[in-house]
Amino acid sequence: MQNSYFCKSSYLNVYELASKKSDLSTQLIYGEKFKVLGKKNKFFKIKTDFDNYIGFIKIEKFNKVLDKTHKVNILKSNVYNKPKNGKKFLSKNYLPFSSEIQILKKRNDFVMFEKNKWIKLNDLQIISKQDFNFTKIFKLFLNIKYKWGGKTFNGIDCSALLQIFYKYNHKFFPRDTKDQVKIRKGVKNKKKFKKGDIIFWKGHVAICLNSKELIHAYGPKKKVIKMPIIKTIKLIEKTANLKVIKIISI
Repeated sequence: MQNSYFCKSSYLNVYELASKKSDLSTQLIYGEKFKVLGKKNKFFKIKTDFDNYIGFIKIEKFNKVLDKTHKVNILKSNVYNKPKNGKKFLSKNYLPFSSEIQILKKRNDFVMFEKNKWIKLNDLQIISKQDFNFTKIFKLFLNIKYKWGGKTFNGIDCSALLQIFYKYNHKFFPRDTKDQVKIRKGVKNKKKFKKGDIIFWKGHVAICLNSKELIHAYGPKKKVIKMPIIKTIKLIEKTANLKVIKIISI
């Protein structure tokens, strides 16, 4: 059995156990590479290539080879059945932000990444291109619903919101807050916050957009939301009895 594969679905749920009733731990998005560690029932036990995350995915068709050339740089890119504009050519599928594809064919303003699957060229960036404008990337997800284990337009959690910025730029960053908080040195307290500060609580993370405002996928609000920094710190301490444990810089 070939050991390495690439996700060819818009996104795939990765479960903690070999069951769809199990808790969702993360997701694979289109073009993500993974290794198969074993098989159980109708599931593969896998290890993701980007962040070494281990979980279970339902067995289906995967790309065995993918010479990736471009990546999606918008929240979600419409997939078309033909390289033409218009509702009748739209499929019901999208490629999420940071999906990585291989361009097989170009026609007009469209590119084909699989047979009879087209997306607009303007939705793409060359795969090697980096974009460190993190505020722009985080704001793509504003008002997207909070989803434990999610990392797409259809739902995202707090640690994935942070990780997706690093993934887009091909820089390693852990998936879970318990590991993210350990990645570099920081401080426990700050009187003045600045753009790019990452604030950690136990099990939660938020990113400062400027000296006054942060953004996070916030469970109690059920969405990605901007909030005042100091007010949020006090609110989380009051409602969840959690204090800031570390502040690092992006």
